[in-house]
Amino acid sequence: MRRLPRLLVSAVLLLLVVGCSENDRPLESPVLLEGAIFGSFYQVTIAGSLTQGDAQRLEEGLVEVLEGVDAAMSIYREDSELIAFNQAPVGEWQPLSNELIEVLAISQSVAEASNGAFDVTIGGLVNLWSFGSEARPREVPDEETLNERLAEVGPDSIEIDENGLQARRLRDVFVNLGGVAKGHGTDRVAAYLDGEGVEHYLVNLGGDLIVRGYRDTESQPWRIGIEAPLVDRQEAQHILPLEAISVASSGDYRNYFEEEGRRYSHTLDPRTGRPIDHRLASVTVAHPSNAWADAWATALMVLGEKEGMVLAREQDLKVLMLIREEGGWASVATAAFADHFGQLQMDEMDIEVR
Repeated sequence: MRRLPRLLVSAVLLLLVVGCSENDRPLESPVLLEGAIFGSFYQVTIAGSLTQGDAQRLEEGLVEVLEGVDAAMSIYREDSELIAFNQAPVGEWQPLSNELIEVLAISQSVAEASNGAFDVTIGGLVNLWSFGSEARPREVPDEETLNERLAEVGPDSIEIDENGLQARRLRDVFVNLGGVAKGHGTDRVAAYLDGEGVEHYLVNLGGDLIVRGYRDTESQPWRIGIEAPLVDRQEAQHILPLEAISVASSGDYRNYFEEEGRRYSHTLDPRTGRPIDHRLASVTVAHPSNAWADAWATALMVLGEKEGMVLAREQDLKVLMLIREEGGWASVATAAFADHFGQLQMDEMDIEVR
């Protein structure tokens, strides 16, 4: 009986030694952390020296960050902060978190600059067209209902008090942050990794990307693919080197439905309440902030290649557009995009600069 405690202590010590040994095990660089979030995925690639324990701790932290964003901005969670805001009485100020105020402020800024081409108050229209949280069959809505919901929409239907961390709906709109929340989540993960002293990483949150440092010890930049607008497969049209910047893309060739031989894109024009219908297939925006890149990509996608390119130049945005042409598509970039990635790079990739 006296020997039993010593055996138990020895067993515990052995487990601790094994546990410490596993946590201290060095991992081969780069390390990939991945999982599901926001109905999509996250992939975080970290270059450098990490142990198993480091990787586990970092992943637990970044998942906590993402879950916090989801709790604030999801339209699919009845307990989210955004749903509570959407259900609050019209005209009454609601206290909101700093990050929700920040995302609303970005949204309002892009809405104003794009003359309403980006508008987070279109949640009711998104639901009506069967692309949102409202369970509906995928079909073209009737004109009367469409016009009723369109009449409520507009950036002027919400008011934000940034200093007071509060906002209110002035009309009964349903705010949907689908065009900016994922970008904000990407920024938050990057900020978390920066705070943890991680110097070399690539964050991919459902296609929204942000990078820091390099992908290997030879200081090679991270490289990402700009997807070709193909509905039946994923294929890179251009490969871009990235350093200390984020990239977000918007396209109309993945999420859509067809009725009577016509295709209806999930991207709606807030000014008409209807899906976009033009030659622009995708827009990629490079920006220090992924939230801003995300919002601008959506706005330019709504505007189309002509209006969108004019606004992109006015705003000095780094933009790459893929435009449908007979038998294929053309790649067009702003001068700011060419200046950042290099004119020679543009020539080699057959990208016209406008």
